[in-house]
Amino acid sequence: MSRSGRDSDRRVKTAKGRTASSTRWLERQLNDPYVKQAKAEGYRSRAAYKLIELDEKFALLRGAERVVDLGIAPGGWSQVVRKVAPKATIVGIDLLPTEPIEGVTIFEMDFLDDAAPKAMEEALQGAPDLVMSDMAANTVGHKQTDHLRTMGLVEAGAWYAIETLAPGGAFIAKVLAGGTDAELLNLLKKHFRTVKHAKPPASRKGSSEWYVVAQGFKGRE
Repeated sequence: MSRSGRDSDRRVKTAKGRTASSTRWLERQLNDPYVKQAKAEGYRSRAAYKLIELDEKFALLRGAERVVDLGIAPGGWSQVVRKVAPKATIVGIDLLPTEPIEGVTIFEMDFLDDAAPKAMEEALQGAPDLVMSDMAANTVGHKQTDHLRTMGLVEAGAWYAIETLAPGGAFIAKVLAGGTDAELLNLLKKHFRTVKHAKPPASRKGSSEWYVVAQGFKGRE
């Protein structure tokens, strides 16, 4: 997306009761061209542009018929799918409440709940050809613990994709700096024809997030 015509940086005065970190976050939001673009184009979050840019590079969405959005809240990724593949059946799931999106079935429940896969399967009425995950565990401030918790979600998403995807399907997921753990990477390479890592321009430079993109699902043995 173009960053031209950006307003001069806006500084936020430290208000009473506001911490320095929250002031920096607000300042960053006000000066972020992706945040401004999301508001202008009706997307719920700047994260929508991460999927748009990944789609531009890997052609994930066009022709998609059934899509699963793991960690859907607030819904920006599903909004993108609706725009690019308006006929696709989309099912999203998140612990957090998500405002309704026309044409998207949303479950407010834990993806790791035993009942979740069955509920999504019934809503999809067929095997998905794309499973996408922007899930991340709530951070506790301990780098190694946060990494393990988030990668645990990625692994759960990968196994869900392997167990449900239609042949030729794709899986994309947010991972942290260092990329996908070796064991999980080997799992993906075993079941997909191509596995790559990417950091879309919309992902902040200072962020540790990357995305793993696995395409060409080989099918279950």
